[in-house]
Amino acid sequence: MKALGVCLFGLWMGASLCAQEQKKWGDWTSWGQVSADRYENPVIPSDYSDLDCIRVGDDYYAISSTMQFSPGMTLLHSTDLVNWEICTNIIGDLTQIGPELNWNRMNRYGRGVWAGTLRYHDGRFYLFFGAPDEGYFMTSAERPEGPWDDLTPLLQERGWDDCTVMWDEDGTACFVGTHFADGYKTYLFDMSPDGKRIDRESARLINSGNRREANKLIKVGDWYYLIFSEHKPELGRYVMARRARSMRGPYTEERQLALPNREANEPNQGGIVEGKDGRWYFLTHHGSGDWSGRIVSLLPVTWVDGWPIIGRVLPEGIGAMAWSGAMPARSEEKLSIQRGGDFDGLVLEPQWQWNYQPRSDMWSLSERPGWLRLKAFRPLRENQLLYAGNTLTQRCFRTVQNEVVTKLDISSMADGQKAGLCHFSSRHAAIGVVKDGGTCYWEYRQDNQVTRGEAVAGNEVWLRTTWGLDGMARFAYSLDGKDFQPWGEPYQMTWGNYRGDRLGVYCFNDKAEAGWVDVDFFHYR
Repeated sequence: MKALGVCLFGLWMGASLCAQEQKKWGDWTSWGQVSADRYENPVIPSDYSDLDCIRVGDDYYAISSTMQFSPGMTLLHSTDLVNWEICTNIIGDLTQIGPELNWNRMNRYGRGVWAGTLRYHDGRFYLFFGAPDEGYFMTSAERPEGPWDDLTPLLQERGWDDCTVMWDEDGTACFVGTHFADGYKTYLFDMSPDGKRIDRESARLINSGNRREANKLIKVGDWYYLIFSEHKPELGRYVMARRARSMRGPYTEERQLALPNREANEPNQGGIVEGKDGRWYFLTHHGSGDWSGRIVSLLPVTWVDGWPIIGRVLPEGIGAMAWSGAMPARSEEKLSIQRGGDFDGLVLEPQWQWNYQPRSDMWSLSERPGWLRLKAFRPLRENQLLYAGNTLTQRCFRTVQNEVVTKLDISSMADGQKAGLCHFSSRHAAIGVVKDGGTCYWEYRQDNQVTRGEAVAGNEVWLRTTWGLDGMARFAYSLDGKDFQPWGEPYQMTWGNYRGDRLGVYCFNDKAEAGWVDVDFFHYR
């Protein structure tokens, strides 16, 4: 059995081998399932970060952190670990976490709903997660689609992240979390069988140092494994494990499971799950974010000397990035991540999330059936899109060719109102319309620098953005949905606040609470 810390020579030799065999990051022309028997990574070239994954019968479920976006904590569903769909978003009201996540505060960029753990116990689904400023919370549901219970606070302290839980065979339960504000010390707490209370006084230190986080507890055979990641400046972030014969430890044996692999943006946080085929897998995000966010790959897991080695097993007995693999299962129905939308229902589809908890009286799907009505009100900071409430968003993809077209009816806009189509993370760019002095004008904006164009002739406008693998977005507008005129500078989509680029439809008014736009569709091809 190899000890923790494969020697530096072995690490760099393995990294060199991996670099020779991998494809260039971000330069993929195919992804996900490519044939009946094979898949290629990434399996989701989109921002589904901080994953955990479980199997319940023949179905797989995974959660992804959502920061300040509402509804929060996206739940994914799959039947084969490669093709996924959005099942729901679990946290309907972010103000249950705290008031700073509401539209009238907007004070949690890069924070909010961080990583969590998903469990299925005694016929019920459980979600546990942390918010770095507000503490740990939980909720549960009989069905993955919900309804999910209101949030229950577990530990209302700042500075904690990346929790995991386990129920042992005798029904006792424990909770594990990392106090990153105190040197990344990881503690195990006793937890009530219903998951709604943890005993703060029972805390016992089970891990610490090297920015260790991304905790996941699993039991395989007679061993309990604490899977986590750590970071060293000279190496990067990589996956580790400790194990014990008891759920409560001591977790004294330790081993590195995979190389950091900076060339593949450091796959390092996810869930280890046994497939229906009897093989094991690691569904992980790539932790070094870029404009596409922290995207998702599926790596094989090989058990070596009782340790789950992740990816291709190198001669040194450590894992490296695997860019393709055999399909874990065959499904008659090929699921896919939802995108775009036509606003034909009475509720928003699960691909949609608001930037912060929205102001509920200022949007509607019923006032004009088949359209989304966005009503304008003042932003918290004048003329700043990232501080305007009720911006409706969804994730983008890093694929060869992307086109988004949205149609707006601007006939009810009021003086001072702005509305349009945007890209944003920590920066933003947008194409839209502004009404000033009774006249509507085209407007291009990038990081609050605004360029005004000609007057708009007509009551309906079509707005478009296109991009490819380089993440360079180009905007255009049309008055008939057919003839598009390019406008504005190309915009390099970007990473920020632990998020990749987001697409959005915005609507605000710097002068008054007045005016609205109706959105007919948001087509994402």
